[in-house]
Amino acid sequence: MTYKATILTPTLVGDGNRLSPIDYMVWRDQVNVLHQTRIFRLLSKGPRLEGYLTQLRKASKLDFASWGGFAQNYADRRIPFEDAAYTPYWNNAPAESLSIPTFAATEGGPFLPGAAIKGALRTAYVFSKAKPAAIRELAEKLSTGERLPRRPAESMEQHTAGSGGSDRMRAISVGDSGNRSRDAFKVYMLRLSTLSARGPGQYSLGWKQSGRGAVGRPENSTPTFAEMAAPGTAFEGNWRENEFLNREEVRQVLRWNQAVTHQTLFEGANLYAAKQLEIHAQYAQWAGLEALGASIGALQARLESVRGEGGCLLAIGWGAGFLSKSAAIGADETEYRNLLGLMPFYQRAIQTGLPFPKTRRVVFLKNKPATLPGWVELRITS
Repeated sequence: MTYKATILTPTLVGDGNRLSPIDYMVWRDQVNVLHQTRIFRLLSKGPRLEGYLTQLRKASKLDFASWGGFAQNYADRRIPFEDAAYTPYWNNAPAESLSIPTFAATEGGPFLPGAAIKGALRTAYVFSKAKPAAIRELAEKLSTGERLPRRPAESMEQHTAGSGGSDRMRAISVGDSGNRSRDAFKVYMLRLSTLSARGPGQYSLGWKQSGRGAVGRPENSTPTFAEMAAPGTAFEGNWRENEFLNREEVRQVLRWNQAVTHQTLFEGANLYAAKQLEIHAQYAQWAGLEALGASIGALQARLESVRGEGGCLLAIGWGAGFLSKSAAIGADETEYRNLLGLMPFYQRAIQTGLPFPKTRRVVFLKNKPATLPGWVELRITS
């Protein structure tokens, strides 16, 4: 079998690599990734090599006036900005925000790692199978202990999805996709939105600015840039289901109450996607972001369509946020916040009384806050 993952909103599934501001130069509204080996080879023939190395060591960005010719003639690849309006924002942004995370790639080109899909399906499976009382029981267990365990939810995950030899995700195998052409990739601008209290049940929108908290106007906030696959891009790879593990006699030994197939996983994934989109839609309403709300509404409509056609929606990769990684979001709101309040990392955020999480990484399209990153549609073909 083969899976097909179609990008619905700009998506980045990275491999940990980033382009630092001295790895590229912005010219003609595109990121020109420098071919440093060729540049070193050229400069080694003359007296300018030492000056170039000095700037690489000391500068936060390469000086275009001195080295702009390299962007024109020695670019390994050129990645266009989604909109030409982003060049001035890039020029004015602090250097620490200009490292650009890149899509996972080999020498053959970008690809979608199968682990990103399988991990999202596992989280969705735990979400769909966790009992309503599980969060309450977990919170009670943690509140009575002297020391919080390193992985507080591990027991709940093992109870629903299994572990070791009885791990239900052993029943499927998701291969990495084939390589794609780089033509489908652009550099998108994202900004971090946040909420602040304005009254009972009312919130005002702000945008995060590095080192100064939140500001009211998005253009005054600190942007980030990322290489992302554009909507409509499709990745295909191998999907395998282990028929042996799904035999009834084997399932009895493993204590699986049902076979684990893509239909089972997709059903859970769609339940999980519906809950995430419900929370995102409420956030967009609180923030007064109409375009974002319309984008989320379109995803909800797509979800209803996909459900009847045997597919599913997933939020994967960089920027998809806390909601795409927590199987506990379906619990009662009070019990959910009580549980998070027991964890030092989330304690301060919960004590504010604001919705959690209060921030979203928002993708700008045509220089307007428009959508959330990481949403893909997944289908299986024979």
